[in-house]
Amino acid sequence: MRRRLDLKIAVTRAWNSVPAALQIVVAVVASYAFSHYVLGHSVPLLSITVAISSLGFGRDARPRRVFDSVVGILVGILFSELLFTLLGSGVWQIALILFLTFVIARLASPSSAFAAAAGIQSMMVMLLPDPDGGVLTRSVDGLVGGVIALLVTALVPRDPRALARRDAGRLLSTLAESFESLLDGLRTGDEAAASLAVTRLRRTQPLLDDWSAALDSALSIARISPFLRRHLPALRHQARVLQGLDLAARHLRVMDRRVSFLLRDGASRPQLAELLGEVAAGITVLGESIDDPVRAKEAAAIFERIAPRLDPAVIMPGAPVTETIIVLLTRPLVVDLLVASGRSGDDARALLPAV
Repeated sequence: MRRRLDLKIAVTRAWNSVPAALQIVVAVVASYAFSHYVLGHSVPLLSITVAISSLGFGRDARPRRVFDSVVGILVGILFSELLFTLLGSGVWQIALILFLTFVIARLASPSSAFAAAAGIQSMMVMLLPDPDGGVLTRSVDGLVGGVIALLVTALVPRDPRALARRDAGRLLSTLAESFESLLDGLRTGDEAAASLAVTRLRRTQPLLDDWSAALDSALSIARISPFLRRHLPALRHQARVLQGLDLAARHLRVMDRRVSFLLRDGASRPQLAELLGEVAAGITVLGESIDDPVRAKEAAAIFERIAPRLDPAVIMPGAPVTETIIVLLTRPLVVDLLVASGRSGDDARALLPAV
């Protein structure tokens, strides 16, 4: 069973990497062809390695990230070539140039992979035979690889929308499981179920971070790519939903901890379960609006029905303070979800009753 699961994960990982692999292959072929056939360089190795290192297989495919990688690697190549010209080759020159390249790379980027790539490029400069045309020919090859990597990012882009949707689906699934546990706890008075909801909600932050990174990458690429620009409105809607669900997850973590404490007496709270069940239904519809933005209006309608009732005296007249606090915590949660559904903050707050 475990082998089957590992194999499925490996196949999924390989399949999801196909767009990035195709993009890198296009960049490598174009870089090699330009350096070899147009510029006449017999072995344009650095044009290929710069294209591969700049694009890579990371989740972050933003043009700005590619540009930063290209600039950093090119600076490393040029710096190595200048020092090689001044100092010559040898063991101590290799050690000095590699050390200085690492320092410059760490100044340019926090990525350890980036520093390793810059170090590899500098060692190629030091160890490969001098090309025809002089040492600086390799800098030209690196520039060709970098420029083509940037062009490919715009003209043959990866489409990170699918990755963003997958990340969104994982988050929504975790939120749904958390709500299920929370509602079970409130209906049955089971503290363990509410505690399970707290545990599940702790897993939401990495999911939010992954979704945010993928969505940021999708937005950045769509702004410069003529083929993906038409998707900008949908991506901006997704960004609004992400912001709302991020705030909702934070509210729910606080709320779940209070509910877990509240249920230590073993008593059920069906009124709170009904209220939060409506919120959960609204979040489900809001999540569906990622693929169908029209559903955002339906989600807003659900939250608009909930907001005017968020007065503890109306929902739970005579309830103790420990229970009314849960209702009060639901107020900012619903406001944030209304904003994520497309309402303005002022309009959302205006729906809340005075307490």
